[in-house]
Amino acid sequence: MAKRKTGRDVHGIVLLDKRLGVSSNQALQEVKRLFNANKAGHTGALDPLATGLLPLCFGEATKVSALMLDDDKRYLVTLQLGVMTDTGDSEGKVIAEMPVPALDNVRLRECLAGFVGEIEQVPPMYSALKHQGKKLYELAREGKTVERQARRIRIYELQLIEADIEHGRLTLDVSCSKGTYIRSLAEDIGHSLGSCASVTMLRRTAAGMFGIGQAHTLAELQAMNAEQLQQVLIALDQPLLGMPEIALTAEQAERIRQGQRIRVAEAAAERVRIYSPECFLGLGEISMDGKLAPKKLFHLDSQTA
Repeated sequence: MAKRKTGRDVHGIVLLDKRLGVSSNQALQEVKRLFNANKAGHTGALDPLATGLLPLCFGEATKVSALMLDDDKRYLVTLQLGVMTDTGDSEGKVIAEMPVPALDNVRLRECLAGFVGEIEQVPPMYSALKHQGKKLYELAREGKTVERQARRIRIYELQLIEADIEHGRLTLDVSCSKGTYIRSLAEDIGHSLGSCASVTMLRRTAAGMFGIGQAHTLAELQAMNAEQLQQVLIALDQPLLGMPEIALTAEQAERIRQGQRIRVAEAAAERVRIYSPECFLGLGEISMDGKLAPKKLFHLDSQTA
């Protein structure tokens, strides 16, 4: 027997400013209840220690979430030099303490410059990556450590915002590619400076085209009425605006809905946005023979206002 849906059909993206101390899933469920939505997901978890921008996808927008995982990110992070923990942040158990050598702003900026560009990074044990079907953080909690392959990531910018040299604290602004672990970056910076380091504060300030200034806290959302909550929803095609757009006639749109390929005048493209005269249909691909094929269609007829 099919499971009965509970809640409303809500389609769109909500930008949440996640508060400290809650998991991304807990934050998602809180907002999902506010909207009484029957389907929801997030686009890349933030640790309970982390705050900031967490895009939440509802209804048909959950089909976009996988694409948003590939977005570049930006973080504000504070490092405590001289302290290493098993988790890489202040929530973990201290496993090493090292003296912090004499530092100045020149030495710090030289160090940070060495991390800008394409670098290799070993993922931390406390991560959701899997080893033989089991998440690494589950193995870490069992006291196990497994070898992890280094992965190539890109650091676009790494700026020193504040340096409390006396107490060994650094605050950095990091712009990076997908797959970057800020805790691993912090540890690597600590080692490069001749010491060790762990994260004491982490705030995501941007994800793809979205910035923290567009986000709402849970308290702000809770204070809104139903109409205001509806206005908060961002159209699910917004994260896709960097792709080429194709407008179809009503007849062409119906053929695409039926899974048919149609001939178009546009040049071949890996991925395009498709629109009917009324709404956003989804994503398609134009082949070298000039035919558009549907790849991911969205069903928005059930949207509730």
